[in-house]
Amino acid sequence: MAENLSLQNFDWDAYEKESKGIQNEEITNKYDATLSAVKDNEVVEGTVISINKREVVVNVGYKSDGIVPAAEFRYNPDLKVGDKVEVFIESQEDKKGQLVLSHKEARANRAWDRVNEACEAQEIVTGYIKCRTKGGMIVDVLGMEAFLPGSQIDVKPIRDYDVFVGKTMEFKIVKVNQEFRNVVVSHKALIEAELEAQKKEIVSKLEKGQVLEGTVKNITNYGVFIDLGGVDGLIHITDLSWGRVSDPKEIVQIDQKINVVILDFDEEKKRIALGLKQLTPHPWDALDPNLKVGDKVHGKVVVMADYGAFVEVAEGVEGLVHVSEMSWSQHLRSANDFLKVGDEIDAVILTLDREERKMSLGIKQLKPDPWESVEKTYAVGTRHFAKVRNFTNFGVFVELEEGVEGLIHISDLSWTKKIKHPNEFTSIGAEIEVIVLEIDKENRRLSLGHKQLEENPWEELEAKFGLNNVVEGKVLSVNDKGAVILLEDGVEGFCTTRHLQKEDKSPVKAGDTLEFRVIEFNRDAKRILLSHLRTWEEPAEKPAKEAKAKKEAAPELPKMEKTTLGDLSILADLKANMEAEAAAEKPAKKAPAKKAAKKEEE
Repeated sequence: MAENLSLQNFDWDAYEKESKGIQNEEITNKYDATLSAVKDNEVVEGTVISINKREVVVNVGYKSDGIVPAAEFRYNPDLKVGDKVEVFIESQEDKKGQLVLSHKEARANRAWDRVNEACEAQEIVTGYIKCRTKGGMIVDVLGMEAFLPGSQIDVKPIRDYDVFVGKTMEFKIVKVNQEFRNVVVSHKALIEAELEAQKKEIVSKLEKGQVLEGTVKNITNYGVFIDLGGVDGLIHITDLSWGRVSDPKEIVQIDQKINVVILDFDEEKKRIALGLKQLTPHPWDALDPNLKVGDKVHGKVVVMADYGAFVEVAEGVEGLVHVSEMSWSQHLRSANDFLKVGDEIDAVILTLDREERKMSLGIKQLKPDPWESVEKTYAVGTRHFAKVRNFTNFGVFVELEEGVEGLIHISDLSWTKKIKHPNEFTSIGAEIEVIVLEIDKENRRLSLGHKQLEENPWEELEAKFGLNNVVEGKVLSVNDKGAVILLEDGVEGFCTTRHLQKEDKSPVKAGDTLEFRVIEFNRDAKRILLSHLRTWEEPAEKPAKEAKAKKEAAPELPKMEKTTLGDLSILADLKANMEAEAAAEKPAKKAPAKKAAKKEEE
């Protein structure tokens, strides 16, 4: 009875709950004991249990398997189920209760120490080229992203970087930045190390004068680099051809196979100087042996300079045409005024030195020297037209024809004009008529005149501008000393400041037209002095001056108080002299006298 009462009062729900909790806890503990203990942000090793395009499932011994993006295994295309891989525990459970793993992060944590070890040991590592970036490529090396500069991909210039994306290659770690965890790798360093060994072997076998076959590797403006099978040599642009070369591409092309000769090499610096033109005979040695001074040759202008032009008369054989040998003219100019690069010309050999391999040429010799017949063509007194070439303070240089020049002295430009500088009279390039005054054939000089084309007007001007004549003139210019006056027929005179005064005291200005009295006329010096002052002062003084002049001109007779026989004889002699002078003038007055007598008879 009592037993039944205790069973009736027993709490079966509490017992069931308690026993169930104990059982679940034991089962859980037993189950957990079979699993691996994992913590967030920890690196553990797992086993690949499945692989698809998007993800890789990894068992790390936890209650659930972890998921890793397949992209993190691109560096390892040989990954397969059953492989052991390291993963980083990012989260034990995501929203879906999934274990989140990262192989990339695990590799990064493990790889940093590995990278440093490989760098110190100069170890060769394998990397996967992921993509292009500015200046190079991004490479996955030991689980880390490293930078591969474009210049470190290969020893040859790379034209297309995209062909390397997705490739797995060997690299050498060349730089590690501990602060920013940056890594720089190089594939070129591995090639260079291999090539360096080859170079030492190749250079040790080289000899000057040895002929080798090589491949054109690179072309620059100063020469061509040749690959000799592991070692590079340079053909300088001057050693490509015996002739002048403006661009090496005219001679060779990239990847062309050519024979070259070793000119020199430096074992320490690994520099090899090569030649191409040396494989053919020197053009001077093949030059026509019968060619001599005075012969005419044909060539092409290859180089221009101010002092002359270089003409290639045969491949590799050049001659210099100096600017002085381009024209018979003594007026030296730039060679560019006569020729340009590419012109084909004929020339005459002036000098020829086969030993020194030098030749000078001339082109003016193809025309006759105009000075040989200058005395006939430009005889003294002949008139010609010439072109003004240059000025000096003392005259004008003119050219009658190419090679024949002359000088017009400033004093031979005009009879009447006062010329201070020749540029007041003519201009450079203008045509002017001249007359030959003198020939100096030995010094190749002509003395020319311009004013001599007209007669000397000063013979006739003396009557028009004689002493005391009053003339009209125009004031050309005024200065402190006086004024230049333009008179009739283009004649110029000068009036000093004192003689320039006006009657009304007003100033004289350029452009004024006034009357002037001639106070000096010098035909030899070609000088006329004028006075405006005397045109208005002179009339008042004229009667007194004329009386005084007559008095001074009349002979002074002796005063006689009484006439004597001696005095009469003197008068008789004086009368005889006067009659003789009258008889001398009689023929000139004979016709008028007869005419007067006839008129009286009528």
